[in-house]
Amino acid sequence: CGGTLKGLNGTIESPGFPYGYPNGANCTWVIIAEERNRIQIVFQSFALEEEYDYLSLYDGHPHPANFRTRLTGFHLPPPVTSTKSVFSLRLTSDFAVSAHGFKVYYEELQSSSCGNPGVPPKGILYGQRFDVGDKIRYSCVTGYILDGHPQLTCIASSVNTASWDFPVPICRAEDACGGTMRGSSGIISSPNFPNEYHNNADCTWTIVAEPGDTISLIFTDFQMEEKYDYLEIEGSEPPTIGLSGMNIPPPVISNKNWLRLHFVTDSNHRYRGFSAHYQVKKAIDFKSRGFKLFPGKDNSNKFSILNEGGIKQASNLCPDPGEPENGKRIGSDFSLGATVQFSCDEDYVLQGSKSITCQRIAEVFAAWSDHRPVCKVKTCGSNLQGPGGTFASPNFPFQYDSNAQCVWIITAINTNKVIQINFEEFDLEIGYDTLTIGDGGEVGDPKTVLQVLTGSFVPDLIVSMSNQMWLHLQTDESVGSIGFKVNYKEIEKESCGDPGTPLYGIREGDGFSNRDVLRFECQFGFELIGEKSIICQENNQWSANIPICIFPCLSNFTAPMGTVLSPDYPEGYGNNLNCIWTIISDPGSRIHLSFNDFDLESQFDFLAVKDGDSVDSPIIGTFTGAEVPSHLTSNGHILRLEFQADHSMSGRGFNITYNTFGHNECPDPGVPINARRFGDNFQLGSSISVICEEGFIKTQGTETITCMLVDGKVMWSGPIPKCGAPCGGHFSSPSGVILSPGWPGYYKDSLNCEWVIEAEPGHSIKITFERFQTELNYDVLEVHDGPNLLSPLLGSYNGTQVPQFLFSSSNFMYLLFTTDNSRSNNGFKIHYESVTVNTYSCLDPGIPVHGRRYGHDFSIGSTVSFSCDPGYRLSHEEPLLCEKNHWWSHPLPTCD
Repeated sequence: CGGTLKGLNGTIESPGFPYGYPNGANCTWVIIAEERNRIQIVFQSFALEEEYDYLSLYDGHPHPANFRTRLTGFHLPPPVTSTKSVFSLRLTSDFAVSAHGFKVYYEELQSSSCGNPGVPPKGILYGQRFDVGDKIRYSCVTGYILDGHPQLTCIASSVNTASWDFPVPICRAEDACGGTMRGSSGIISSPNFPNEYHNNADCTWTIVAEPGDTISLIFTDFQMEEKYDYLEIEGSEPPTIGLSGMNIPPPVISNKNWLRLHFVTDSNHRYRGFSAHYQVKKAIDFKSRGFKLFPGKDNSNKFSILNEGGIKQASNLCPDPGEPENGKRIGSDFSLGATVQFSCDEDYVLQGSKSITCQRIAEVFAAWSDHRPVCKVKTCGSNLQGPGGTFASPNFPFQYDSNAQCVWIITAINTNKVIQINFEEFDLEIGYDTLTIGDGGEVGDPKTVLQVLTGSFVPDLIVSMSNQMWLHLQTDESVGSIGFKVNYKEIEKESCGDPGTPLYGIREGDGFSNRDVLRFECQFGFELIGEKSIICQENNQWSANIPICIFPCLSNFTAPMGTVLSPDYPEGYGNNLNCIWTIISDPGSRIHLSFNDFDLESQFDFLAVKDGDSVDSPIIGTFTGAEVPSHLTSNGHILRLEFQADHSMSGRGFNITYNTFGHNECPDPGVPINARRFGDNFQLGSSISVICEEGFIKTQGTETITCMLVDGKVMWSGPIPKCGAPCGGHFSSPSGVILSPGWPGYYKDSLNCEWVIEAEPGHSIKITFERFQTELNYDVLEVHDGPNLLSPLLGSYNGTQVPQFLFSSSNFMYLLFTTDNSRSNNGFKIHYESVTVNTYSCLDPGIPVHGRRYGHDFSIGSTVSFSCDPGYRLSHEEPLLCEKNHWWSHPLPTCD
């Protein structure tokens, strides 16, 4: 399921091909060619459950910026050629139903080769050479008509690559709709236009011009059933444009000497269809970001500027663009060069251009530079202020609402700083729900847009150019995903922010200002996926995401020490895996394995360790489940690790360190996680000891182990001690740490942990939360003011909001942590200390995050009150009274 592929050619098959791929698959293949070469993929078989399982193609590494197309269904796609030396494929399947899958042949293309363009259905190809200067021809079988250019020539382009001068023609049935359009101008309409089009239509038109020419396509009418009937256009930028619905699209400008229109309808609901005028521009630089042709209010004159031969007369006026519902237009001059602006009523969000300009297009048309915007009701969001904070989509981490229009505006308190955001989690329904992020406070203005995000891939960081940033979430009427959680903060101007360092990676450079460069490499044994260097650009965005370091599924290790990880550890290793790692040390030495973490699907996914380098070598251990194995030692100088995962479910994976050692010494036992080791001599007779860090207790072994001779073998007297966070306990020291079980990793399901903290009589207990992350609404920490569960409740906490510090009114405090049987998180880290109770006052209640406190007198009978920063609201308004029992009348409020 996925991998990195190099070499002149090869084959990729979906897992299980041809007997069906697994449900819940998420496989990514990255093909890497020599620099300046390209990659061509040719589909030999293709069958995916239509609309639910799909294969995404990326012209580069698998990042949204490189997304090219998404394939689904049972039609064999045509060959695809990359524009770069990297090409990626990602297979995604849902939870039910699958098909045979796919088989792809890929090959590396030299810069002088165009590659095999493929054969259309019912077509015949003449010619087998595809280098610069070569020509090929096409014809169709009897009963089919060829649409397009019958002869293709491989030509060299200006960027040291080769490409065909025309697209591959198609073969259509003699009675099918469509055709090849030539000449300087013309009209293309859906069948039966202006009357209703037919059901189950499948029409293809190809507009062909001379090499170097471009084509403009201007729509004069457009009515189709949304999502089910559509017009797909190829040959422009982006490479494929899909159009549907009732709005007249903006003109399409080709970036090649051809355009292809593919019109498809389903079996019900029929509308007028479309009509479009095309015009060929002769070999001149025609650049446009798109124009909107609004029909005039007098529909009888809609086609008055056209006649049968094409263009009749020029127009110097744009039609009245109208006003958006729940909004207004500023400006009534519709002549060439004039600009009109739009705004929305309060509680409405503007979608589209804030201003549009009347411009000349295609020599005779006067058209607006963009659509008239629309005003959508704002249903959620807020105004936020620096210096930092966190917010999330509605209902996070549960599904957000349908038909939502949410706007967040973040403003830096320091006007000389900019806003940086990064996403802890992100998952929107791909293609249908979007999060648009813009610079400044003008929500919806396309000129300020920084990113439009959908799906589950996001940049590492996004930084504004000004002291404000806006985010607009728009969702459709169907079921959504979990949404997102965002952290934001103020940073210095002309900075891209710290992008971090890849897990298992190394970063060179620590400057984040404009023009600064960061370089990356991976630790030994890991493979770098992505860009080796990134630069902070003038727009405050890094030129690329930071790369990732992946652990290969097949590898040999010859270093004297190293690490072996399951794929994507600790995020889960995926399905349908068969990984083999071989560790080879010097003859006469041995190899020692230390298991630092281990979590596999019990009874279905296995790790086998073999004493040798072949598949038939003796097995010295086979492991499954979540119990961390003891250390292993080879008898020879080679170990083979075989990891197999089945077609469904997975665990966290494993983290194993190895080291080599001679026959007269014990292996390096390593340093246990959450502990300190004393002693670095591993010779016969030497000893080492281990002490657990604060908050952890010994869960395995004795504090000291000795290197001994046992049954003729040199080995340690026992396993190296391990330290873990306990589930509960009684603490009576003056200060200490309480950790959730499994810290710093995820806690387990179905826990019921109790801690009792006891201070000396006359003292109170203060607890401070350093970290807190539990599953919202289901995994809960209760804090009680006393020695047991019946004591008064001080607070009940869940989610990711770090609680304020708490005090007990006596010398006891009780904590209860309960978790359900699904989903977990990092948990919590709590510091506790014994404090003296003042006879005449209460303890300092603290100040809420994002808030202010009024009053510094904490004596009995005094009160203090609070307020919040702009954009935040107090959880309760009551002032705090210091009562005779030295305890405040209410808990410290929070600012939410």
